[in-house]
Amino acid sequence: MAHEANGDLNDTPAKNDTPVSKTAEGAAKSSDVAAIEQRVDADWNRIVAMLSDKIALASVSAQGITADHMKRSAQFVADQMKLVGIDDAHVVQSTNPDGTPGAWEVIGSKVVDSHAPTVLLYAHHDVQPVPDRTAWHTDPFVATTVGDRLYGRGSADDGGGIAIHSGALHALGDDLPCNIKLFFEGEEEMGSPSFIPFLKAHRDEFDSDVIIVADSGNWSASVPSLTTSLRGNTDVDVTVKVLEHPVHSGQFGGPILDAITLSAMLIASMYDAKGDLAVPGIVSQEPVGGLQRDLDEATFRADSSTVPSYRLAGTGPLAQRVWTKPSVSVIGFDAHPVDGSFNVIANTARFRLSLRTAPGQEPAQAQKALADFLVSHAPLGAQVSVVNGENGMGWAMDPDCKAVGVAEQAMADAFGVAPVNKGEGGSIPFIPELQRLFPRAQVLVTGPEDPQANAHSPNESISLSGLRKNIVTEALLLSRLAR
Repeated sequence: MAHEANGDLNDTPAKNDTPVSKTAEGAAKSSDVAAIEQRVDADWNRIVAMLSDKIALASVSAQGITADHMKRSAQFVADQMKLVGIDDAHVVQSTNPDGTPGAWEVIGSKVVDSHAPTVLLYAHHDVQPVPDRTAWHTDPFVATTVGDRLYGRGSADDGGGIAIHSGALHALGDDLPCNIKLFFEGEEEMGSPSFIPFLKAHRDEFDSDVIIVADSGNWSASVPSLTTSLRGNTDVDVTVKVLEHPVHSGQFGGPILDAITLSAMLIASMYDAKGDLAVPGIVSQEPVGGLQRDLDEATFRADSSTVPSYRLAGTGPLAQRVWTKPSVSVIGFDAHPVDGSFNVIANTARFRLSLRTAPGQEPAQAQKALADFLVSHAPLGAQVSVVNGENGMGWAMDPDCKAVGVAEQAMADAFGVAPVNKGEGGSIPFIPELQRLFPRAQVLVTGPEDPQANAHSPNESISLSGLRKNIVTEALLLSRLAR
């Protein structure tokens, strides 16, 4: 169990406790920063080699979370953690809610002082699939360095998170001043279906004072960030039916619109003229902790490869639109392909909507509001039916907890610039579950990504200079949390 002796960690800091970030130009590096940097530099070749070997494992959980390649991936990570001092790191297979075998997980711990804080380090060892290798400039499962970036599937998401934890633990070595627990997940990219049963079966392995989730990213490769919020997510499958069977478009077209056109009308009805989602019961909120800096539109366009003629949808700060306002995307659509099409009116169409919810809204509540809206706005009286999918709660950081101040100062010292905290439009559903079950724990969401990382996309990469600074940051953070 996590100890109870670190009362000052769980106290809200007084106003003058908030650290003042210092730039590298404005002040000489403190001795602890310089020492950590030297240790990370001396270990650098091992870190890059480990990340390269991890990429080569091609640990795609979509190809089977229980498969041998996922077990090999988990064992590799466990062995790497043993090399940096977590002697009992080992692989455990989870169990799905229905009792079937689940993912291969890595857990472990190291106790250095029963009176020191206990920190849980999280990352995931599974990666996204590569559906089209021709879209990659390099082999996705061969680590390839181009300039400052290392390319490969999982280089950033979340091999980079594993590298951060490994590098930080190695840098501290025998000087590690806090207790450590590990949880490296094997099914994050599949929605973590067995996470809750695993957590309940291994509660002691998760009980901690601070949880560091290294599965997010920074403002840029040179500007650090804590992630302040994550949107929740839910999805629904929608079927639109207009006919009992297809009919000839020349004989019946005009009075009868095909189901695909009716689906398009239904989808469009969710938005107002400015492109804001306008579904009653689906809420938005302000950026958590305030908006330190808005997203740059030109950079946002370049990073997302937006065509020049497109006008960004919605109103308000761009950051709010991405971080804390809801959004809906059509992520799947069943329709007859263009090749082989013929002149008939489609009688039914089916599509899947992915709804990203504001961090504070219960996703089931938003899901119901969306389903009710779709059924009640059936175009021209077509039949609309909705099947609900899974839900994942969003999360908001406590910007006033003491661990946040310690982390922000560590980032400033490691990167040489003040952090610019940010939200994320994506979700990590297990974080609110951890927070619910361990309400005393302070959660810090960090990570190796930056806007050029292309996580989940072709040509995924990680900034090597950014990775080095992230490792230094975490080593400083672990060292200072114990104070």
